[in-house]
Amino acid sequence: MVNLRIDDTPVRAEPHWTILTAARATGIRIPTLCDLDGLRPVGACRLCLVEIRNWNSRLVPACATQVQEGLDVVANSDRLISLRRTILELLFAERNHICAFCVSNGHCELQDLATELGMDHVTFPYRFPALAVDASHPKFGIDHNRCVLCGRCVRACAEVEGAFTWGFAGRGVFTLIEADLGAPWGQSTTCTECGKCVHACPTGALFEKGKITAEQEKRHALLAEVTQRRPRA
Repeated sequence: MVNLRIDDTPVRAEPHWTILTAARATGIRIPTLCDLDGLRPVGACRLCLVEIRNWNSRLVPACATQVQEGLDVVANSDRLISLRRTILELLFAERNHICAFCVSNGHCELQDLATELGMDHVTFPYRFPALAVDASHPKFGIDHNRCVLCGRCVRACAEVEGAFTWGFAGRGVFTLIEADLGAPWGQSTTCTECGKCVHACPTGALFEKGKITAEQEKRHALLAEVTQRRPRA
């Protein structure tokens, strides 16, 4: 076992655990957006940044940093809350996240995090690039305006379903999640229509057709359930 401290609380962790895993096991809350049980951590959203006191107060992503003996971790402080709120503001400013008209209103992790961190306005100029909605698939749709580029759909499709349908394309604010290297989702030859990407999505970017405002609930535990049931080599 590895001994460390998180927010001045002594923690005993398995050597292969991340700081995020150790914090959760101890009941210490660290917000995340790109992390999802059952998927490989990538540290994309940076909302789980924590401070390591004995690393010159260096900021590291808790989801992708392995525990080490003697670490002194600050998981929640005024500095970290301010950083996380700024990250959220940038996410809201980059795309169209008008919650009142979203299928995931009330069931959205981005919305919940904004409430948790007290983000009631955005101080950055809105970009609002004109992005399309792909409704070509018979069962699902993707609204790029609500995507936060967390990559959970990409990893769910690759790591859990093994279809490798989704990928990233473009740069900066115009980065998109695309199926089959740019094909409309409905014309994909690799999509298995399993819906894992939809339930991995933290916002209303991926949705089931037929859902109207506030009706799209996600089964975020689905991927962990699937991976736990599979026999290990």
